[in-house]
Amino acid sequence: MEEDKRRRLEESGWKVGSAADFLDLTEEEAAYVELRLALSETLRERRMEKGLTQEELARRIGSSQSRVAKMEASDSTVSLDLLVKGLLATGATRGDIAAAIAPEGTTRAA
Repeated sequence: MEEDKRRRLEESGWKVGSAADFLDLTEEEAAYVELRLALSETLRERRMEKGLTQEELARRIGSSQSRVAKMEASDSTVSLDLLVKGLLATGATRGDIAAAIAPEGTTRAA
């Protein structure tokens, strides 16, 4: 958020913070949420890059189209195992998965 906008909101009595602040998440909980979101987003991006429909990906992992939709939406009922299985079914390597969850601004050593 722009500093000027933040200042104006705070001067008007608004409290400005992150979703983690609002939900009172611990640092570990916030990191877990970010990890799930990164895997889900990467899954959707890879599926689309490969030209796969949700139904086609579902067949590859032995699941349903609605489950793939939940995976891509980072639904809390979806396990991390299933997200990783979905990524592997798109041809992702361990390095691809590591890059997807790496904190912003870091690079993976070759």
